[in-house]
Amino acid sequence: MADLIRVLIADDDGLVRAGIALILGADPGIEVVGEVVDGVEAVDAARRLRPDVVLMDIRMPRMDGLAATEELRSGGPGDPGPAIVVLTTFNTDEYVLRALRAGANGFLLKDVPPTDFLRAVRGAAAGESMLSPAVTTRLIDHVVRGEGHDERRRKTDRARASLATLSDREREVAHAIGEGKSNAEIGGELFMSLATVKTYVSRILTKLNCGNRVQVAILVHESRE
Repeated sequence: MADLIRVLIADDDGLVRAGIALILGADPGIEVVGEVVDGVEAVDAARRLRPDVVLMDIRMPRMDGLAATEELRSGGPGDPGPAIVVLTTFNTDEYVLRALRAGANGFLLKDVPPTDFLRAVRGAAAGESMLSPAVTTRLIDHVVRGEGHDERRRKTDRARASLATLSDREREVAHAIGEGKSNAEIGGELFMSLATVKTYVSRILTKLNCGNRVQVAILVHESRE
């Protein structure tokens, strides 16, 4: 089937891998194309199998999920690779935010209901972010508490300078992305067609050198610090 969503699972816990594979395998529109146990294997398998979505555990041997995400995103916005959803047992893990900054499309708690795994995979494959604005803010606040004033100021200045390269309309769309709005919601709010919103989002990703919407949202949040 041409519409199958191809998924790679990267987790060093065999029971977790088996459980996720069982959940995803029950959906006829999703195919698990591989299971790996560490970041090195994840990078190799992602490049070899070309999945649409990688479910990436953060803490793995040899290479963790953060380094693997950075490696898969090293090609830049022109070569984004698969959508990456990081898996974690904590929703205030500073490594989650680092993974998002590195280019992950969002994160998923391992103890969520099975339907959430299916929703996350389908959403990631469609280019949606796997984060609510409240979660993004909480993650950023968690890390910011450990940063000095000068470092926070530098990040804020960099974020504001990046957003200043956008047109007024592009900034409106970027701020809507930062609020967690979907393309349909942005279109309704700003009186744009869905196709126009998608064009703006693509242009914003290129101008800000961001791999996905989550990185745009983080820039928007950092500009407000």
